Amino acid sequence: MTVLISRSPLTGEPVGEHPVHGPEEVRAAVGRAREAARAWAACGWAGRRARLLTWKRSLARRLPELAELVSAETGKPPHDARAEVLLTLVHLDWAARNARRVLGRRRVPSGPLAVHQRALLAHRPLGVIGVIGPWNYPLFTPMGSLGYALAAGNAVVFKPSELTPGVGVLLAETLAEAVPDRPHLLQTVIGHGATGEALARAGVDKVAFTGSPATARKVAAVCAERLTPLLAECGGKDAVLVDSSADLDAAADAIVWGAMANAGQTCAGVERVYAVAPIHAALCERIVHRARALRPGSGPDAAYGPITLPAQLTTVERHLKDALAAGARALLGGPESLRPPYADPVVLADVPEDSPAMREETFGPVVAVNAVRDLDEAVARANASDYALGAAVFTGDRRTGLALAQRLDSGAVSVNSVLGFAAVPALPFGGGGASGHGRIHGAEGLRAFTAPQALTVRRFRPPVDLTSFTTPGRRATRAIEAGRWLHSRR
Repeated sequence: MTVLISRSPLTGEPVGEHPVHGPEEVRAAVGRAREAARAWAACGWAGRRARLLTWKRSLARRLPELAELVSAETGKPPHDARAEVLLTLVHLDWAARNARRVLGRRRVPSGPLAVHQRALLAHRPLGVIGVIGPWNYPLFTPMGSLGYALAAGNAVVFKPSELTPGVGVLLAETLAEAVPDRPHLLQTVIGHGATGEALARAGVDKVAFTGSPATARKVAAVCAERLTPLLAECGGKDAVLVDSSADLDAAADAIVWGAMANAGQTCAGVERVYAVAPIHAALCERIVHRARALRPGSGPDAAYGPITLPAQLTTVERHLKDALAAGARALLGGPESLRPPYADPVVLADVPEDSPAMREETFGPVVAVNAVRDLDEAVARANASDYALGAAVFTGDRRTGLALAQRLDSGAVSVNSVLGFAAVPALPFGGGGASGHGRIHGAEGLRAFTAPQALTVRRFRPPVDLTSFTTPGRRATRAIEAGRWLHSRR
């Protein structure tokens, strides 16, 4: 039997050992999930809500255990891991409590042509959802798919990152313990890319993927073989726009947290800042002052942890060297800030817009702060990216901030904060372009794991039945002409 050993990114010591699942085992898991999905759908809204809330309470009681495992497999400090578990609970709670309201059958207007029909809209679960999760937030990010998919009435087969398999195993175990009458509702399959490929080919009804654009393209190609729908969240190159009227201390504080938290390994983290020229220098000074005080490490006092994926340090180094060679200024740190497995904060300025540091996802504790003439130029530069996931606007006028936010192509925008949307479960999350497509979280996230079903119930025989051969042609013609006359004048 092939095994996968997860290791601490801090020490390299083993954290856990798990059997690798091949294509036959993955197909068997999907088959079991298919049976579980039928029984789960039959539970009804109230039954699913009660069971999912029981699971949520169990996860809350086991928060220390979950956080310890997240910390062990990712290297992030304990307080970051605990915050991740809390966000997970918030989203599971919302999905469980709001599924019926969002997805329950409801009546819709029939219109004058079909007044004899009662029109209803229902959302039926798809069946079995395959979830392929990331390593940077191994609990919170997949819960945005599997928690919402379960609340919508589906079963889930979850393939966690090969760096964080233990988190996936523990998730499935906790649900099985909390809901013992519904075995196989959430199953975890372990492995590298081949296991994820096998899951996409195993006959699931939809795949929800989080990862890089390059891997998403491979998953999409496999899904295309069977026309399996794909929800893809593929990272970002998020920008922050700062106006001259903004509170610069608040903006700097938010930018540093958004860029450096979780060692910069956040899909919607801050990577680019566009500040209007009059306040650019003052903002840079404040950002450097705050970033200089941060220290990565493993203890409770650490600002953030290591670069979890060792190969990512190569990308960070390439971006830094290319930017500096092209004329960027290092206001804090530089290539020397990389000391595996850690990366100290780096602040750049005057980075050419065509450099990899401004075009590609860096995924490290690096932020580039460029000056712009005005907010129009800031919007244009922010929108010039291939990515369109998240963004933020800082201004002294909230009305101006909202207007600017709606000019940005990003799927989620915060005004006078960063990542404000992440803790609001009612809001959808996702982007476009290289950031992927589809939405998790909120009502849209629940609907993403269902198929809308149109229903009509005939209430009475209409005076002129246009769906019957028994209706005289002359009467049908008069009815159609009357409808044409009405619509030509409305």
